[in-house]
Amino acid sequence: MIDKKIVRTERRKAKVDKKAAKADREADRAAFRSKATEAEAPTTGRERPVSTIDKEYLEEVVNTLKKGGIILYPTDTVWGIGCDATNAEAVAKVYALKQREESKSMLCLMDSLDRVALYFDNLPDAAWELLEITDKPLTLVVDKPKRVASNLLSEDESIGIRVTSHEFCRAMCRKLGRPVVSTSANISGEAAPARLAEISKVIIEGVDLVVDKKYEKGATGKPSSIIKISSDSRIQIIRE
Repeated sequence: MIDKKIVRTERRKAKVDKKAAKADREADRAAFRSKATEAEAPTTGRERPVSTIDKEYLEEVVNTLKKGGIILYPTDTVWGIGCDATNAEAVAKVYALKQREESKSMLCLMDSLDRVALYFDNLPDAAWELLEITDKPLTLVVDKPKRVASNLLSEDESIGIRVTSHEFCRAMCRKLGRPVVSTSANISGEAAPARLAEISKVIIEGVDLVVDKKYEKGATGKPSSIIKISSDSRIQIIRE
């Protein structure tokens, strides 16, 4: 016969352990955000040396973004159109170039987990865990970021984010100190270009700067997986 007192005791203990574990995780996240806020130039996460990046060229690219320009650049997946994710006017120019409705949100790239911590107060544990363990390009659609352009959000106030492993993109985001918009370099509805040679003349002529194609190295050539995680931790796989 099962001793009911023991069962109740074990259940209470399990609840206490669960609460303690949750409190520990929340404390870790708070410390993570505090550290990132102090630094304002995140350095942790999936760091890799950026020694192969031309520093003067990187400066030119970042200055274009700081001035509200839009760029055409290679990412860890396909070629993208990008801008400063905190600049609403720049974001509007990207929508216009793609001939895309603003109701259809765009994602942004970040260089580290510290960067993510700066833009979300209550990211679900499941989202953190996926960001920490993924070994391939993964876009998470998550709720209510802060400090990004409002026209970058979808109607439900969610946004797609990806911590990029691409060397050039990481260096660019870090140098800018902000997330960078990343949407496929095509007119809305057309195929996403894996290489610069596949991009239409309309797109190339519509940006302020085209990043050197030598930085294509490391791209998968196909769109990332997409998982939506709501504030209550519900998970929906949008694209595998």
